[in-house]
Amino acid sequence: MRAREDYRTLSGAEKASIFLLALGEDHTAKIFEHMDDDEIMEISQTMANLGKISSKVVERLFVDFAEQMSSTNSLVGSLGSTERLLTRVLGEEKVSSIMEEIRGPAGRTMWEKLGNVNEEILSNFLQKEYPQTVAVVLSKIQTDHAARVLALLPENFALEVVNRMLHMEAVQKEVLEDVERTLRTEFMANLSRTQRRDSHELMAEIFNSLDRSIESKFMEELEKAMPESAEKIRSLMFTFEDLLNLDPTAIQTVIRAVDKDKLPIALKGATESLRDLFFSNMSERAAKIMKEDMAAMGPVRLKDVEEAQQYIVNVTKDLESRGEIVISAGNEEDELIY
Repeated sequence: MRAREDYRTLSGAEKASIFLLALGEDHTAKIFEHMDDDEIMEISQTMANLGKISSKVVERLFVDFAEQMSSTNSLVGSLGSTERLLTRVLGEEKVSSIMEEIRGPAGRTMWEKLGNVNEEILSNFLQKEYPQTVAVVLSKIQTDHAARVLALLPENFALEVVNRMLHMEAVQKEVLEDVERTLRTEFMANLSRTQRRDSHELMAEIFNSLDRSIESKFMEELEKAMPESAEKIRSLMFTFEDLLNLDPTAIQTVIRAVDKDKLPIALKGATESLRDLFFSNMSERAAKIMKEDMAAMGPVRLKDVEEAQQYIVNVTKDLESRGEIVISAGNEEDELIY
């Protein structure tokens, strides 16, 4: 792990975090007692992401604080060291809550957090719980997310859950708190330790959202510096031209779902083969009208074409995430579900 050497790049929160780590657990514990929850949360989150700090930076920091410290060795701020430090200061339940915020899915409440958990992961956990518990959970999260989770549960179990939901009265506060406690201790704690998003997958999504010219420039530079990473990112990206891999049924679903004003603009900048794919999956009359509309609109700004194409890509990925279409990589063996 490469140590950070430039003191000038440190933020205020980072300086405070390094200083507290250098002070040691006993002194830091006393300081934390005078902080509110938001301050502790900010410092804790910064500590957990510090990485290695060189001794030169630590020494410079001591000078700035006008303190004489005996140890100026390099420090490593990590999730583990942060959790140990917090445990010395706060109760176990409060530490769990703070670490859950640092590690786990986004959301202020438990139900908002569950809304950001992949439906397969959530369904795998819930099918081991009592049907009544699952009914409470599904009644509290967004309906579209609940539907995706329900569809993945074993059929008989899912029917029992549906039955409980249909006959469920107002959930008592004590029951709700008990379910939240179960989710926090048995699910979220384990999830936050194991769920790590692949960096190439994240970068592929970011590249998908960039302007085409900027994305091409970044990819070109990446191919020179890190060809293996560039190849992996490219394989994970889904572009407008990848719509060629959709089967006729999927293309027809996309056509029905997209804004009819956006499609001709997107196709204006498409390859001939992709245009033909769309036209061949429309009625003869609809294809004729669209071709006339495209001819009548004259020149179109590249930016408008790219925005329209990205819109259609986003609609396509949304349809796939809801299970309405399947995105294939081009052959049966390499079929991908995004």
